[in-house]
Order: sequence, then C-alpha cells, then structure tokens
Amino acid sequence: MSTRRALLAVAGAALALTTTAACGSSGSSGSGAGQPAGAVSHKRIELITGVKSDPFYITMTCAAQAEAKAKGLDFTADGSAQWDVSVQRPLIDSVGAAHPDGLMISPVDTEALTPSLRQIQSGGTKIALVDTSVTDPSVGITRISSDNEKGGQVAADALAQQMGQKGSVIVISVKPGISTTDARIKGFTEEMGKYPNIKVLPTLYDNDLPATAASQIQSTLAAHPDLGGVFAGNTNTGQGVATGLQQAGKQGQVKVAAFDAEPDEITALRNGTLQVLVAQDPAAIGTEAVDQLAAAFEGKPVQASIGTTMVAITKDNLGDPQIAKYVYKASC
Repeated sequence: MSTRRALLAVAGAALALTTTAACGSSGSSGSGAGQPAGAVSHKRIELITGVKSDPFYITMTCAAQAEAKAKGLDFTADGSAQWDVSVQRPLIDSVGAAHPDGLMISPVDTEALTPSLRQIQSGGTKIALVDTSVTDPSVGITRISSDNEKGGQVAADALAQQMGQKGSVIVISVKPGISTTDARIKGFTEEMGKYPNIKVLPTLYDNDLPATAASQIQSTLAAHPDLGGVFAGNTNTGQGVATGLQQAGKQGQVKVAAFDAEPDEITALRNGTLQVLVAQDPAAIGTEAVDQLAAAFEGKPVQASIGTTMVAITKDNLGDPQIAKYVYKASC
C-alpha cells in the first residue's frame, strides 16, 4: 500500500500516471554504446506495480529505472489503475506474450494471479516479487519487501503511547488477502495485546477507497465514543481516516498511525491530522530487485528474501535528514 491502493484525485492521478509512464519509457535504452563495462547486455526487465499513480510505486519505479540504466539493462514499467485482480491480469498477460528476461511485479492478490505467474516463469522469465508476494513459494527467484509485521508492531507501540495506553482502537485496511496489509494487521493486533487498557475493535476494510474509510471512521466514532486511536493500513486509508476525523471535529483528539510517507500524508503529519507514519523504503525495494535480476542473468547467487528498512516518522523528527530521505516521491 502509499503500500496497497485506489486512484487519487483526478488531476493528481493524471499527473502521476504521466510521470510513471515517463519513468518507464525513459529507461528503455540501456544497451549499446556507452553501456557500463561488465553490464548484462540485451536483457529486458519489465515492472508491474500495484497502482502506478501511487507515490510509493512511483518512488520504486524511479529507483529501479536508475539502477537498470546504471547496469545497462532495458527497463519499462506499467501498473494497475487500481488495486484489482481484473485490472492487473491483462498487464500480466501482456508480459507473458512479450517474454521479457525479467519481471518485477507487485501482485495485488496472494493467490488469484499465481497460475499466470507460473506460466510466465516456465517460459524463461525470471520473476522478482516486490512489495507484495504470492503464497506459492515456487514463484519468483527473490522476494523483496518491508517487514510488514514488524511495521504493524511499530505502529501499535507508537499509537499506544499517543493514546496514553487506554481507550478503544480500530484497524481500517484495504481488503483481506493482500500479503503486506495482512501482515501489518497481524503485527499490530498482536502487539496491542501488551496494552490491557486498550480495546481492539474488529478490523474494517475499505476496499482501498478513502471515502469509504472516512465514512467508516465516522460510524465507529458514533458507536464507540471512547475511540482513541486508528491504525490505517495504507496510504489511501490514512487519507480517508484523516478526512473523516476532520469532518467529525476529532482531528488530533483521535490519534492516527498510518503506513507510508506520501506527500499528502506528510502534509497531514505537519498539520496534526496524523501523528505517526511508518515509512517503508520503496526505492531500496526497486534497486534490490534490479540487482537480483541482474545477478541471475549473470549466473551469480541470488538472495531469495530481502527485507528493507522502515522508520517511524513524527512531526518532531521529520526535519532530520536521515528520516526525511524516506519521504516518497510524486515524480522522478
């Protein structure tokens, strides 16, 4: 889920879509004269992201593009317009027909796309699973993501302190069956068990729609006046929760921990609508995936699993350059 993810506002989405497309096309001339010495020539990598207008995936795409260029690899990128199997499947089918040497993909479901990915893999394309994954361990030569369960734990501890370790708390997330957000929920709810005076309400799912999250938080406030905290499982949910709290006049009273560090979330952190952001490192995910595919092309060892860093960002530490570097990009 920013990762996880529905379309942003029309104007913003259009800009981001254009930017991401530009990222993909501009990195497509890696072989030939001027290619770095020792690079793997004439190898093509395609990237399919979860939602291509999302700054999390834009940040990943930009980093992957730069790394592919540095290694002399051809690189193109595309992504779903929304977090939906029916939208991502045609992109996967297109890759299957094109037979690239490598595929980086953030599958939007842990099961439904596995047969297509197996078929692509059996055709000789090496697959790197980035951010999200599938349950079949035979798919992919490498899996690169954040430790999302740990991220949920970090969010729980930070939110408990913000709440004074009392009251009710709720998780609002995308939908069941997404590897990353499922792990975040697991880590959060288990860690909250350490705080006996905090009641964890049943998890709600907004189908990655900010408007739904806004409505859900308002309904929860009406049913649970002691609501003291919300854990938003991804960017769009965080945006929706922030909007719902503002509309209910509860901004800053109900504490919010959200995943990711996209531009809108940083604004919400500064104005006090969000209190904690658990930032991932999508740039490192993109870079590592290109590196692992390049190693596989050269017959070198490949790391089967790579976890990337996460940091907790607050209003107080946002000015630290070592923290600020984790803020996501809206364009390359």
